[in-house]
Amino acid sequence: MSFYGYHGETQAERTLGNRFHVDVEIRMDLSVAGRSDNIADTLDYSHAFELVRSVVEDQQYSLIEAIAARIAESLLAEPRIDSVKVRVGKHPPIAGAIDRCSVIIERIAQADAKPGVAGAQAGNQLGAGQ
Repeated sequence: MSFYGYHGETQAERTLGNRFHVDVEIRMDLSVAGRSDNIADTLDYSHAFELVRSVVEDQQYSLIEAIAARIAESLLAEPRIDSVKVRVGKHPPIAGAIDRCSVIIERIAQADAKPGVAGAQAGNQLGAGQ
């Protein structure tokens, strides 16, 4: 996924903005959705996209680590999500041959925050190919 946002440590980054690239891997039990073929039994990709878009385009942070953390928090607030892996990258505002700087974070849902889900685990991936 690619978005334009106004994040960064320098005032120029926060004023001019930059393109941010996001990959998200979501772990959840997909066995029910696999049997039912019903979108209500899984996480709708368009909803997940909107959660990520909102963090990157509607909020402002100094660090890409903070962007990744907020994306993880918003996704983990959704029912049935067990864990997420989030990569956020940007083109750094420095002279040199650096194509993209990225961070990757992994977060696991709090066991007491959601009802337990037993069953097969599988991953959904959004924004692959970065």
